[in-house]
Formats: sequence, structure tokens, C-alpha cells
Amino acid sequence: MNAFAELMAFQRETEALASVAGRLGWDQETMMPRGAAEQRAEESAALEAVLHARRTDPRLGDWLARANAPDAAGERALDLIARSYNRNTRIPARLAAELARLTSLAQGIWAEARANEAPADFLPTLTEVLALKREEAACLAEGNLYDALLDDYEPGMTSAEISAMFEALRPRLVALREAVLGADRQPAEISHIFPENAQLRLAKICATAFGYDWTRGRLDMAVHPFSSGSGHDVRITTRISETDPFNCIYSTIHEVGHACYEQGIDPDYLFTPLGAGVSMGVHESQSRIYENQLGRSAAFTGWLHTRMVEMFGDFGVSDPQAFHAIVNRVSDGFIRTESDELSYNLHVMLRFDLERDLIAGTLEAADLEEAWNARFATDFGRAPERPSQGFLQDVHWSVGLFGYFPTYSLGNLYAGCLNKALRAAVPHVDAALAQGDASPATGWLRENLQRHGGLRQPRETIETACGFAPTAEPLLDYLEQKFSAIYGL
Repeated sequence: MNAFAELMAFQRETEALASVAGRLGWDQETMMPRGAAEQRAEESAALEAVLHARRTDPRLGDWLARANAPDAAGERALDLIARSYNRNTRIPARLAAELARLTSLAQGIWAEARANEAPADFLPTLTEVLALKREEAACLAEGNLYDALLDDYEPGMTSAEISAMFEALRPRLVALREAVLGADRQPAEISHIFPENAQLRLAKICATAFGYDWTRGRLDMAVHPFSSGSGHDVRITTRISETDPFNCIYSTIHEVGHACYEQGIDPDYLFTPLGAGVSMGVHESQSRIYENQLGRSAAFTGWLHTRMVEMFGDFGVSDPQAFHAIVNRVSDGFIRTESDELSYNLHVMLRFDLERDLIAGTLEAADLEEAWNARFATDFGRAPERPSQGFLQDVHWSVGLFGYFPTYSLGNLYAGCLNKALRAAVPHVDAALAQGDASPATGWLRENLQRHGGLRQPRETIETACGFAPTAEPLLDYLEQKFSAIYGL
């Protein structure tokens, strides 16, 4: 075997082991008995130690120096392996294993604290996680500590670029949101009980409509919905409130967007560095366009309204147009994952600013709740009423995902660009969505973006699919047109 073939064979085993580690994480959030938390933490740490040893194996450096790629995909694979090798060799094996052990434990501690509205039960653990993430950032950084962590989720992106993006989004978002909340025309609220089993059946119908391959996936329940896996095993989760069916329906569609990206990648890339989504921003572009531009469109909500009447009977909304307005209702709620399209990015901006301060050391975990509540009151006009509505609502910091949050808004921006390009290329999208058929849209996304996996850099992935460089304008134009129509502005 030549150096390239040897390297790719070694990498294939590393990718397979990483898939096993991901399956352990899925099991922990869905099936694992609560009493197994400490054992799982040790298992996760042991597996991370093996993975870290493989990712820093000196043979990688030798293979990379000698390997000649046969094609462009091979060149890109070499670049990604080299990037991983260079980053991982800066992180001590002790730190990698301790992070895996602690964040596995912290996830359960966070869930208990959230359920019991007991932040004091979580803050000592968060302090430990934060110390390890600061240590990791110091190992990786060539400048800004936060940028070193952000690069894990959005390679090539900096906090300065994220800040500029937020500055471009915020003024028009805030102005539109204020106009909407002050409009005379306001959608009604639904007051009805939607049985859990029926919601789950409808969620599966919606997942099928958006192209989720059930032979390579499954739907389970989780405290915080997520998608896990790649290739031929991509699993999704959702959550259910019997008074709010849209929580379940749109959490499911959102995770289907992530899952279909992974299921849609060229199978030849399986167990290679190209066999997963290229970045979290690009990944989020898929979940957000599935959920919002497609799933909350007037065309699809018209179809969804009919399905809900069939399944739940008369739930107080007989008009599809009124139903569309309810689905897209703008409110001043506390929860990011349940927020409307106008409020969502403000939730992300808050987290971005706070986590930058946490990593920089200008904010400590002990002061986080107070800082969160003060910032939320500034942005939304009122403070959270309990910790689960505030800084305890998200799982991310408990599992060490510092630098992850801004990719959500970056994904929204990318989704706006993709929606513009999609509708220009496939003008009959809405006619199909009105029949519960998302395949013209999802087929275009699969062909132009999803199947390429990690073949291109994140920004290049979006630009190639759209035919133009990504900007905030398509997203803002879409939001202004949509919500002006709904609220009669």
C-alpha cells in the first residue's frame, strides 16, 4: 500500500470509532438508565483516549508528508486530516480524556438541575467544564481564545466576522420585531390538548414528507432535541408538550434537516473526513430551511392544517390562513428552541456575547445567571421567571460546546441565501409543498449541497450551491416580506 492508501485505511478505523462514540452520546440522552451516568463517563473517557491517540499518532505526520492524493476529493481529505492532526497534537491526552469524562457527567447533572430548577446543583460542574475549555482554547489559540473554539464548529470563521454579521442582522430584525409585536393584527393562541401519541404519529408523517429515510434512522424522545450519526445510521429526537403541538412538529422537521444532510452525503465518503457535514453553520442551514422557509411556508402549513384536523378533530382553527399565522406567531417567550424566526437570532446573540466573556474570563460561572437575566431583560423586556427559562435551558455549555451557538444564526443567514437560490431554480416548490411533497426542494438541496459532505470549505459550500456569496440580505428580505403579510404591516 502507498502512503495515501495506508493513511485512508487508518482514518477509516478512526472514523468508525468516532461513530461509536457518537452512539454512546445518543444512548446517554435517550435510553441510558440514570444510574449509569458515572460508568458512562468512564466509558466515554476511555474511548476518547483511544481516539485522541489515533488522531495524534506520529504515523499520521509521516503519511501526510508522503501521501499523494489521486483526485480533488483525496486532496481535500488530506487537508482535513492534517487540520485534525495539527489541532489534536496540541491537546494533551490527559485533557482530552478529562473533558470527555466530565462533560459526560455534566450532561446528567445539568438535566437534573434543569428539572429541579436548581442552578446551584450545576454551577460547580459548569465551573470545572469552563476551566477545561479555557485550557483547551489556550492549547489551540494563536490569538483569540474564543476563536480557537469557534474554529471547531465553523472552520475559518472568527468572532469578529460573527460580530459583523450580527451587526448587519440586528437593526432590521429589531425594527421588524417591534413593528410585529405592536401590530393591530395578532394571531390567536391555540387552547387545546393534543395527545402525545397522535403528535408522535404526525411528527413521523412530517419527517417522511421531508425525505427522512426510516431504514437508516429512528425517532426517540430527549430533553433537548438533537440529531446524531452519519451515513447509514442517522437518528433524530424530539420532545412533546400536549398543549403545544408545534414544539414537537417543528423540532422534528428541524432535526430531519440535519439528518437528511447526513443521509444525503455521497456514500463513497463514508468513514472518510468528507463523510459528514462540513460545519455546524452549513448543517444549521439545512435544519433551518427545512423548518422555516419550507416547513412554516403558507403552502406547507395549509397541508399540515388538514392533517391536524384529521388527527385531532376541531382544535379551534378552521381557516388555513389563520393557521399559517398561528404557526408563525411572534412572541416574547423565553425558550430559544421554541422561538419564532424574528426572535431566534436575538437569543443566539445573547449566548454568543456571554460565552465569549466566559472563555475570556471576564464572566465567571457563578455570575452567569445574573448576567443572563439582565441581558435578557434588555433584549426582550422581561427577565426569565425561573432558571429553566434562562441559562439552564440549553444543554450546550454542560457538554463543553463553547463556540457552537453563533453557528445557529450563521445557519439562518445561509438558509436565507439557499432559499433564494432554490426558489429561482425550482419555481414549483410551493405547489408541491401544498401537497405535502417537499421532494422538489429537498432534492435540490441534496444535489447542490448535501451530497458533497465535507468536499468544500463551509463558505464555498454555500456559495457554490447558491451561485453568489452569502450575505444577510436574502434572510432579512424574506422575513420582512413574510411577516409584513402575516401582520398587515
